[in-house]
Amino acid sequence: MTDTPSKAREHAESAFGKTQSQFLARSRIVSEQDAVVQARDEKTIRLRELRMAKEAIDLASVPSTPVAKRAAKR
Repeated sequence: MTDTPSKAREHAESAFGKTQSQFLARSRIVSEQDAVVQARDEKTIRLRELRMAKEAIDLASVPSTPVAKRAAKR
C-alpha cells in the first residue's frame, strides 16, 4: 500500500474541510444571534415591568375626584 493519499482522497478531504469550516462558522453566527435575541428579550421584559410599575404608581397618585359635568348652554 502507498503512503501518499490519492488525488481523489485529497480532493474529498479538502471539500470536507471547507464544508466543516462553513458549518462551524454558521453555527457560531447562529449562536451569536441567539445571544442577541435573548438579551433583547430580557431587556424588553425589564422595561415592560418598569413601565407597568410606573403606570401603577401614576394611577395610584391620581385623586379619585369625580369629573364635573359641563354646564348646559341655553
